[in-house]
Amino acid sequence: MSTPQQLHELLSGGSELNIVCHNNPDPDCLASALALGRIAEAAGVEESHILYDGDISHQQNRAFVNLLGIELEQFDPATVTDRPPGSLLAFVDHSVPGANNKVPKGTPIDIVIDHHPSNGVDARFVDHRDHVGAAATILTEYIQDLDIELDEALATALLFAIRRETLNFLRGVTSDEYEAAAYLQKSVDNELLHQLSAPSFTGETLDAIATAIGNRRVKQSVLISHVGRTTERDSLPQAADYLATLEGVETAIIFGIIHDAIHLSARSPDPRIHAGNVLRKAFGDVGSAGGHHDVAGGEIPLGIFADYKSDDEQLLRILEEVITTRLYAELNINNDSKK
Repeated sequence: MSTPQQLHELLSGGSELNIVCHNNPDPDCLASALALGRIAEAAGVEESHILYDGDISHQQNRAFVNLLGIELEQFDPATVTDRPPGSLLAFVDHSVPGANNKVPKGTPIDIVIDHHPSNGVDARFVDHRDHVGAAATILTEYIQDLDIELDEALATALLFAIRRETLNFLRGVTSDEYEAAAYLQKSVDNELLHQLSAPSFTGETLDAIATAIGNRRVKQSVLISHVGRTTERDSLPQAADYLATLEGVETAIIFGIIHDAIHLSARSPDPRIHAGNVLRKAFGDVGSAGGHHDVAGGEIPLGIFADYKSDDEQLLRILEEVITTRLYAELNINNDSKK
């Protein structure tokens, strides 16, 4: 029995499927969830729900949800802790309870489909391929192998997700992505694909990127900066993408305060540096962090500083010193000088 058929058989035994996205889901996660829901429907599952926590703040992510009409529900812990018989729980584009999601640690998971590096993935059904460029690539393979009807919306969602996750086939791409794209292309709505690729962005996002540009420190080809306090979570990866292109910069790491946590985003085309390992080793003891060799992220609770809002400038100076010191130590960069 093939892997897609094994998934189909597991789904056919359920009456309900709850697909939990990671916090602040992106197109790869959302398109994968949409595809898994279609597979579940074909397997006879009566109800499928796509659940998420956090915010959908990136302008492309908001456009993705709105233009494709994806029905999302706010995650409620009771959904996974008080499951009736026949209710299945799935993760797409992430794999571990409590890591970039609000599912309690130790919760039994039925289905995991992911492409991010991870240790200890545990579920009744696991397809964990950290060598492929996108989770949507794996779900496209399932759609094709199980002969699921591929309408324009689903095809467009999956192709856009693959393009976005691989930076238009420039990052982490494999032959699997090209094969998936060739299969999807014939059913894509090209006008919708263009709309998804060129959404407008908010003034706050622009301000956050400008703040990161002004606060940048560069040392030995490593750039570290912050966007201050913002509600636009996805301004961090956008700032990291932009600043990683600065001449002389091989690694860009951006942080910012969002609500009661510090968020980090890293970009590193430098083959000598594994961005995911750097963030995990630097901040794994105080939060959750990790990712690929060239793209990574993390989240650290503010803790005792959560209510410290009267003087953001002083708080950011403290955080900048602590975060920079930890990163320099992990990257073996001398921190005698701040310039």
